[in-house]
Amino acid sequence: MKVTSDAGLLAYREIDDVFGLTDMVACEMTDNRTGKNTQHSITALLRQSVYSRLAGYEDTNDAERLSVDPAMRRVIGERANDKTAASTSQMGRFETEILTQDRNLQYLMNLPGQWIDKVHQRKRIKEIILDMDSSDSPTFGRQEGSAFNGHFGYTCYHPLFVFNQFGDIERVLLRNGNVHSADAWLSVLEPIASRYRDFNIARFFRGDAAFANPNMYCYLEAEDYFYAIRLIGNPILESKIEHLITRPVGRPPQKPIVLYHSFQYRAASWDKSRRVVAKIEWHAGELFPRIGFIVTNLRWKSSNVVKFYNKRGTAEQWIKEGKYALNRTRLSCHDFIDNHVRLQLFPLAYNLGNFLRRLALPKKIKDWSFRTLQVKLIKIGAKVVRHSRYVIFQMAEVMVSRSLFCDILEHINHLKPVPIGSG
Repeated sequence: MKVTSDAGLLAYREIDDVFGLTDMVACEMTDNRTGKNTQHSITALLRQSVYSRLAGYEDTNDAERLSVDPAMRRVIGERANDKTAASTSQMGRFETEILTQDRNLQYLMNLPGQWIDKVHQRKRIKEIILDMDSSDSPTFGRQEGSAFNGHFGYTCYHPLFVFNQFGDIERVLLRNGNVHSADAWLSVLEPIASRYRDFNIARFFRGDAAFANPNMYCYLEAEDYFYAIRLIGNPILESKIEHLITRPVGRPPQKPIVLYHSFQYRAASWDKSRRVVAKIEWHAGELFPRIGFIVTNLRWKSSNVVKFYNKRGTAEQWIKEGKYALNRTRLSCHDFIDNHVRLQLFPLAYNLGNFLRRLALPKKIKDWSFRTLQVKLIKIGAKVVRHSRYVIFQMAEVMVSRSLFCDILEHINHLKPVPIGSG
């Protein structure tokens, strides 16, 4: 094949190489293949899984065509440079037989965090903010773990995500469709907390009312995390703000009247009293106020606590980005563990894409969404010219110009470590 529609993947391979991300798996994953089954290394197979998802090919159905695509072969490397990448059957065995082994699956679950640590070693951070939220992955037929979820109104899986403030996925867990939104929160949060435990940084956590759990408060306090978690209202909480929920006298202004109140509160299941911040909003044309409660150990002004909590809404947008750009809801296997592996591959593709977005994009396209980057940057058509010693990709200048693509590569080049002893 002498043409490709995914030439933009070459930029993502550059940032992959800068941090040595996909190279990490070479000595860590168990490979029990023998004979001709070992034509492609574990590293090459993982790259093919990650880069194909990054380009919008959500499962192994497209592997046969991608195995001869020039751009895909270059980003996979190794044997694929001169021959072909893995076929559909080879990729299927990799994802359902090799990655489902206990040791490999555990390593795969930890890999997004290890990639993030690699980036943080190069780009130091002063604080970490974790946002935990659940989402849905619709299911069809008799898939293991599939169940009707009353909140979403259909049968699905109910995965749990943790993002950091940069939009990277710290960890994800696939769960049965009928579990509570906060189910297994500790198994997801503990590995993340242990990674940041020795960092000399401020630590923060945000979550919606599903995570308003006294066990979580105690855990976060023990780990020195500041937190802001939404509380569901009750008569006792409302009695604390009774003096603020009397409708203001006179014609209401067009701009909402916003009031804040902070007080100590101890529920029956709590081991001690904690600070609760209430926000009361009076809107024109509405008879009753909008009231929200947040439990927190932050010492900030009440309005700042609410502003900080409201930023967790960005995590919901990141979840939607992954759903629509990378099709992370495409979990079409029958066995639960196979779908769990497929979900674990999603944060690798997402994080690789996000690393380039936040570290290497020039200012004028810094705000491009994941979907926009996929359509305009990754989906660059190119003619491929092969010589004895090198390969040239002649890219079409449609959405991304030559100078803009060179700027991206220059930004990536600046992320390389400075050699010891250099000027």
